[in-house]
Order: sequence, then C-alpha cells, then structure tokens
Amino acid sequence: MKAHKRWSVGALIAMIGAMYTGYRNSKEAHKYFAFGALVCMIMAVYSGHKMIGGKSKAKKALETEETAE
Repeated sequence: MKAHKRWSVGALIAMIGAMYTGYRNSKEAHKYFAFGALVCMIMAVYSGHKMIGGKSKAKKALETEETAE
C-alpha cells in the first residue's frame, strides 16, 4: 500500500514537472520529467496490481483442497 501511494505521488509530481517544463519550452528537462512520469506510472500500476491480486498459488491450493474433499 505504501509503495503504491509513493509511486502515485511521484508520478503526479513528475507530470506537473513535465507540464511546467513543456510550458517553458525546455525540451531537455521536459523529456526527463516525461520519462520519469512514465516510469512512476508503470510502477504504480504494477504495485497496485500486486496489492489487489495477492498470492494466486495460495488461492489455487485452497480451491483444490476444497474440491478434493
């Protein structure tokens, strides 16, 4: 949960930085902020998926035990 929140806040800050540097026509800085935002968004999606998904092997083991009985 903490990792997901931190990656999300990082992505928000990087997107604000990308918008600001794009407004100021600073192409080099804009490129770095945009790449940082992309990485943060990918990691936020990944950490959210892990947070929601849980352990699939444990769930499958419980389901097979229940059906075997």
